[in-house]
Amino acid sequence: MEACLKIGEWREKIDRIDAQILRQISRRAALVKKIGKEKLAGAKGVFVPSREKQIYAHLRKHNPGPLTNTAIKGIFREIISCCRAIEGTISVAYLGPEGTFTHVAAYDIFGHDAKYVPARDIRSVFADVETGRTYCGVVPIENSSEGAVQETLDAFITSELRVVSEEVLPIHLTLIGKGRLSSVRRVASKPIALAQCRSWLAEHLPDAELVETTSTANAAQEAARRKDTAIVAHETAARIYDLKVLHAHIEDSEHNVTRFLVVGHDRHRPSGNDKTSLLCSVKHRAGSLVELLGVFQKHKLNMTYLYPRPSRDKPWEYFFFVDITGHADEPHVRDALAEAEEHCSFFKVLGSYPRAD
Repeated sequence: MEACLKIGEWREKIDRIDAQILRQISRRAALVKKIGKEKLAGAKGVFVPSREKQIYAHLRKHNPGPLTNTAIKGIFREIISCCRAIEGTISVAYLGPEGTFTHVAAYDIFGHDAKYVPARDIRSVFADVETGRTYCGVVPIENSSEGAVQETLDAFITSELRVVSEEVLPIHLTLIGKGRLSSVRRVASKPIALAQCRSWLAEHLPDAELVETTSTANAAQEAARRKDTAIVAHETAARIYDLKVLHAHIEDSEHNVTRFLVVGHDRHRPSGNDKTSLLCSVKHRAGSLVELLGVFQKHKLNMTYLYPRPSRDKPWEYFFFVDITGHADEPHVRDALAEAEEHCSFFKVLGSYPRAD
């Protein structure tokens, strides 16, 4: 009986299962290689977010336990990443430096076998993709606590890149430093990170000076030199910059999340659970915005995001960033977009892509 087996015998069983897993992964990789040849012949992109979301949904549905769905996704993310690399290594630009939340989000999407290229700012991420330096890019678009990321919205106004995927990442902030929590006199980070844990800092480090920096790397370098300085960052920054975690989960809201977009050149077919992003400017006449929104209501399209951004070229004119449910290739969405464009002086579909889980 299995209950009477010794540790060595259990391990032999595990070794046999591992060998079976390895054979199946190798078979999977061989099939991916064949698919890669078909993609190459049809000039199709390596990254197909709708297919990957489909895989993760299937795994969640059939997961028998005891591993959690999060653990299963992590395992298969790396399997998918390695198999995708057989078709070709994906290069991904992201808002750097290494260890930022955008870097974490990019890794969560593409896994270990992608090539990650840090950019100094969001516009540089767009430029890297536009010039072909990287295959795609990852940028933040909105935070549940702090709102829209203005630099990303501005980049879309002039860029021809498309939104090809989205990722929603829970934001867990960590206080990281060289010394002890009791010795911290200065806390450094980017302004948005400090804003998201201001109440915690006021309660636990009321006398600490808050120092705004341009990057996590700059803050980490200072924390490495001074034991009285700590940084607010993702926990991975502790490993990257050889620091230690002084206190985890210091974010003020337990529901703090940031939405990230993958930008690129590819266009994907409907997945059945999609979102379409738009950029538009309404005509100067009474009720034009109401008329635009009425189009989406008429076609029974749920609007999940609306954000106004002032034009930098003309005073008192605004661009509106809009997300609606559905894919631009679906007939009812296509009809709605055509009608909506009639109410606008500027209208651009930024992309249709699978909704985040």
